Amino acid sequence: MAQNSSITSATSRAQRHALVVHEVMGRHCGWLTAATARSYIQMTEDKEFVDGFMMNERLKNIDGLYLPETSFDLQKEAERLRSVMDKSGFVTLFVSEGACLDAIVAEREAAGESVKRDAFGHVKIDTINVGNWFTKQFAALLGAERSMVQKSGYYARSAPANADDLRLIQGMVDLAVESALNKVSGVTGHDEAKGGKLRTIEFPRISGGKHFDTSVKWFGEMMDVIGQKWSAAD
Repeated sequence: MAQNSSITSATSRAQRHALVVHEVMGRHCGWLTAATARSYIQMTEDKEFVDGFMMNERLKNIDGLYLPETSFDLQKEAERLRSVMDKSGFVTLFVSEGACLDAIVAEREAAGESVKRDAFGHVKIDTINVGNWFTKQFAALLGAERSMVQKSGYYARSAPANADDLRLIQGMVDLAVESALNKVSGVTGHDEAKGGKLRTIEFPRISGGKHFDTSVKWFGEMMDVIGQKWSAAD
């Protein structure tokens, strides 16, 4: 995904007053969006850029990050991002597909729209198009002349595994086979309750809808790098 983010950044730099919304998977949990943003920032920090060719670290910045677990003041964010737009000519946002979902649904239902839900009563998130909502909200407020939404999942699923992916896959597969041979049931993964150890996690401990812990040190440090004020969602 970080590689695709670089493409997005290049696209936005080629157009003045452009807004690019990078939508990442995550209905209830913003961890993937945050981790993708972190990986991208680390990647840009490790590279050298040549000034004068629209290639410097400032022009590779992420300007905003929005998760289901965080909230923000739209008008204040628009003022901050408008300043970024005026200086660099473009704004790049990373948005989790579940960010502001409840507010968007409430807004549509209040307007008399019918929101589609599945058999379990869950909102069909593909019909909401959170990235498009963010684009509409910010484009006018920022004076963006061009805007686009890129869904990272499409690129991630079609891209080859990188070295980190392959190491993770190999370790998980080896452990899964070992667990099966030893008749140990569960799901292989890094267990946060065990210090991030790769192990076979017991089925009763696994459930959907777990939220990302925004109190972790690296998240706060990353938001400081982005320059964005945020608060935990209610």
